[in-house]
Amino acid sequence: MRLFQSTIGLKILMALSGLVGLGFVVGHMLGNLQIFIPDDGQSLNDYAAALHANAALLWVARSVLLVSIVVHVVTVIKLNRKIKSARPIPYASKGWLGASYATRSMRIGGYTLFAFIIYHLLHLTWGAQVLPEKNMATYMLDADHRDVYKNVVMGFKFYPTAFFYIIAQVMLGLHLTHGIHSISRTIGISNPVWTERAGKAAVATGVGITAGNIAIVLFGMFAGV
Repeated sequence: MRLFQSTIGLKILMALSGLVGLGFVVGHMLGNLQIFIPDDGQSLNDYAAALHANAALLWVARSVLLVSIVVHVVTVIKLNRKIKSARPIPYASKGWLGASYATRSMRIGGYTLFAFIIYHLLHLTWGAQVLPEKNMATYMLDADHRDVYKNVVMGFKFYPTAFFYIIAQVMLGLHLTHGIHSISRTIGISNPVWTERAGKAAVATGVGITAGNIAIVLFGMFAGV
């Protein structure tokens, strides 16, 4: 218990919970990329049906993800409190010394992603899709969860929703870029060669996930149903 109340223990918990989140993000994106298979959405719908056919496994995965998110948020709060308590008197002036934009955007990115997770659940998991010609309550009743392909495409026809998704994916990419690099340091990668490789891998992962998710949004915006 003392370990996980210490700074390094909290960082380990943050790293482990972050890895769970990373695994979910990658798997979620790869599954949704099936929207590009030219079969009128059959592959994506079959994939979604297979997930819901294994309800017990699906809820186990959701529970693990939920616990990981809670652990991740709690460790961030505790680490920030430790930082403030270590220096109760603030600096006369603040500035970033060589920090990347991914590092500087972690706080606003975290808030954006938290809001995005809630909206995404309302939007495509529970079917509260906002379309120009329909209000939310009506579409919640009309949403056909068996046709995931149609829900995704129709869900991004409302451009303000699509733009919010795009912004959230950029923030996610920045968050992952910084997070993956931080995880490498937490687990003890200090060799200059491997540190550089870890940094490149973090950037490649962040860019790849951002590009993949934004491609899905753009497909929904401009594809026919």
